[in-house]
Amino acid sequence: MDWGTELWDQFEVIERHTQWGLDLLDKYVKFVKERIEVEQAYAKQLRSLVKKYLPKRPAKDDPESKFSQQQSFVQILQEVNDFAGQRELVAENLSVRVCLELAKYSQEIKQERKMHFQEGRRAQQQLESGFKQLENSKRKFERDCREAEKAAQTAERLDQDINATKADVEKAKQQAHLRSHMAEESKNEYAAQLQRFNRDQAHFYFSQMPQIFDKLQDMDERRATHLAAGYGLLSEAELQVVPIIAKCLEGMKVAAAAVDTKNDSQVLIELHKSGFARPGDVEFEDFSQRMNRAPSDSSLGTPSDGRPELRGPGRSRAKRWPFGKKNKTVVTEDFSHLPPEQQRKRLQHQLEERNRELQKEVDQREALKKMKDVYEKTPQMGDPASLEPQIAETLNNIERLKLEVQKYEAWLAEAESRVLSNRGDSLSRHTRPPDPPASAPPDSSSSSNSGSQDNKESSEEAPLEEGQDTPIYTEFDEDFEEEPASPIGHCVAIYHFEGSSEGTISMAEGEDLSLMEEDKGDGWTRVRRKQGGEGYVPTSYLRVTLN
Repeated sequence: MDWGTELWDQFEVIERHTQWGLDLLDKYVKFVKERIEVEQAYAKQLRSLVKKYLPKRPAKDDPESKFSQQQSFVQILQEVNDFAGQRELVAENLSVRVCLELAKYSQEIKQERKMHFQEGRRAQQQLESGFKQLENSKRKFERDCREAEKAAQTAERLDQDINATKADVEKAKQQAHLRSHMAEESKNEYAAQLQRFNRDQAHFYFSQMPQIFDKLQDMDERRATHLAAGYGLLSEAELQVVPIIAKCLEGMKVAAAAVDTKNDSQVLIELHKSGFARPGDVEFEDFSQRMNRAPSDSSLGTPSDGRPELRGPGRSRAKRWPFGKKNKTVVTEDFSHLPPEQQRKRLQHQLEERNRELQKEVDQREALKKMKDVYEKTPQMGDPASLEPQIAETLNNIERLKLEVQKYEAWLAEAESRVLSNRGDSLSRHTRPPDPPASAPPDSSSSSNSGSQDNKESSEEAPLEEGQDTPIYTEFDEDFEEEPASPIGHCVAIYHFEGSSEGTISMAEGEDLSLMEEDKGDGWTRVRRKQGGEGYVPTSYLRVTLN
């Protein structure tokens, strides 16, 4: 059964049905597009979630990464990230295989439908035009017949009239004959037109329109086939990623099974065990006997006999865990913020690097010169002038590196001289500001009461344990107890200086300072601030005026 036979008179029905099919196709394409947006948003949110919970630090720097619980969590995050990738793949497949293809096919099918209906309307217009011509020929035949009959009656009446002249009778007969001839011609024309219209009408209803309807039927069935294939692609896109998603889920199960509680406990022990012995028993102190009692021993101190020392209630327990924080240092180009030996090593390393770079640039310059000579001897190999910019750039690099080498050599020589001077008994040379004395100076007027109290408290603290920074020049502390009674001049800070190293003092740009001790060749000058506090600052940062 086909539309051309069964629906030959349902042109409007076929038109509405085909339009509905196209609307359904566009509606499905729109549905898939929104489904793609949902998949993309879901994948994006999953990736954002994974990024939010992934460790920020590298595994080698993160002690938590050693625990199996953390490793399993990271693995689960990675599996979720892979799962998000599969959702993106689903969205991509639907976009390419469904939306793009069906949207393109929809445009093609719309053009084909439009062409078929235009062809049907043209055929209908032609049939209507033939019917109008038939009606016109019919009306003309009818009119000519009436005129012929009327002319015949007029001729007969004049023929019977005795008063009519012979000429009038002859004229009336000729007119009747002419009208009769015209009616006969109209009859023949009407018959021919009727035969032509019937033939065109039969062709229209039995051949032309059925063919158009059959084409529309074929078009609609092809559209339905493509739409059904699009329906199938929706599930096929999901089935393609099911194996990978199953692996992701399996990976999550494996990650969950990989949690090893015993191993995590052992890892925690290895990371944080202190190695200290448990405190011993507190011995009994008999206060009922009047005698000179030495402090009782406990497991909380570290007396010379190896037994712990019991602290009084007013003593600070911070010395039990001497893990003090180091002061932040300002890194300088000449590494003066480092101890002398470390400064010398770093400067030596930088000098070696600069020498290697310098040698590399020299080799490159020699190579360019040789290439230029070859180009001059053999012009067909290249233009010597093209090498001039590279040679000039290499020369500039060599000059720059030579200056840097000289700068680092000067710094290195100065650092080495400071290292050598520090090995002697003299205190007049320091590669960096001297460390402040461990005890308060005899003349307490040179410092504030709070500073003296701080020094007093610091002198009571137990010796620093291994691993904490200790002053490098502790053997020279006694020499610093004698401070100048009065300034020997004054100075103004040209630049801001952050006294982060031990023995140094901070100063602001433009600050007025009292000069307590001149630079003795080591690049440091001892000053006193108006609000109190003394220390060393770089000599190059000052404008000095002696008394």
